[in-house]
Amino acid sequence: MRWSGRSAVLPLMLTALAVAAAACTTSSSSDGEGSASCAYRILYQDRTYEDVADVTFKAGGKLGTATHPACDDTGGQDETLPADTMTAYEVDGIPPEMAIAVGDTPADARLVAVYSNKELPPEVQKLIDGS
Repeated sequence: MRWSGRSAVLPLMLTALAVAAAACTTSSSSDGEGSASCAYRILYQDRTYEDVADVTFKAGGKLGTATHPACDDTGGQDETLPADTMTAYEVDGIPPEMAIAVGDTPADARLVAVYSNKELPPEVQKLIDGS
């Protein structure tokens, strides 16, 4: 079968997409569980919070400063992404021990929660279910 210039582009594009998707997948850790490279984690008051995506919430009052720790997994490069600080905000209806919002302003804040045994606190799950 002979490929014309135009029809040869599709297989190349599909191959490029497959390679890009593979680069974004999780890697296996020593305990057999998959782990994302430099997952979005936030440190606040000796607790570690992780990203909760696609949830409608209302950020409340300012709590203080939270830290996004440095990341040294830069795809084989010899550099470390620096730590970053941001403002932590209350999440209406959820205690800060379970979830906070982080960002420059309440309007652009991102919801993060403390996971226990890889599960969200019930209050956060209710928020997700109501979104």
